[in-house]
Amino acid sequence: MSPNARIVLLALASLVLLPGAAAVIAGLPPFGSTIAQYGERINAVAPEARHVANMVSAINFDLRGLDTLGEEFMLLAAITGTVVLLRGRRGEGNTERAMRRPGRAVIPRSEAVVLACRIAGPLTALFGLYVVLHATVTPGGGFQGGVILASGTLLIYLGEGYAGWRDAIRSHWLDALEGGGALLFALCGLAPMLTGAAFMQNILPLGTFRDLFSGGLMLVENLGVALAVTGGFTQLFLEFMEETREAREPEEPGEESA
Repeated sequence: MSPNARIVLLALASLVLLPGAAAVIAGLPPFGSTIAQYGERINAVAPEARHVANMVSAINFDLRGLDTLGEEFMLLAAITGTVVLLRGRRGEGNTERAMRRPGRAVIPRSEAVVLACRIAGPLTALFGLYVVLHATVTPGGGFQGGVILASGTLLIYLGEGYAGWRDAIRSHWLDALEGGGALLFALCGLAPMLTGAAFMQNILPLGTFRDLFSGGLMLVENLGVALAVTGGFTQLFLEFMEETREAREPEEPGEESA
């Protein structure tokens, strides 16, 4: 499809979708208006029933945890599909050398950029861990914290270059984080059934309200989400960066047999 055809298609799609989007936005309640009855009920029940102060985490990891499990595997399927598509074009090999396109100057990183990234990188990772750990106490959790942690890895790339980034980021580690996190979330649903409880029933001690370790099983589910999101998004960064790498040199005749 030509660039002009893409622009025409985008314009037609916008004409179709924008009126619907405008109608939905116009139908939203005014800012600061009374919350819906469902929200009021959650606010009244969840703090006492689950000892958590973050109602969003109570909904995501307990009251509608089965839906969140489905969302988790949707993310896993989307990232897996992207990785398979990209690797299908270039193969399984990963490189550590940046492509050098003819006629394009390679601009070195300034000392200011390197210093800023070396300072901001650890701080971003620390903040991501804070968001993950306080999922049941303050706004945030595994989804948000996982994205922050994954974004922090890009600062390593911006400050240290691709070779330095690849020294710290390993593809098989990311696969284990992503798949292991999704598996941990699924086990949080299956493990209670071994005790005779319902699927994803909260069977662990709930802890103290507004305490870091409150929420029982929600803490484990939140950890699984954090691992999967961190590994999945960083894996996407890795695969897209590999698209700009220089292809491996062809093997010499007889090298494979040797």
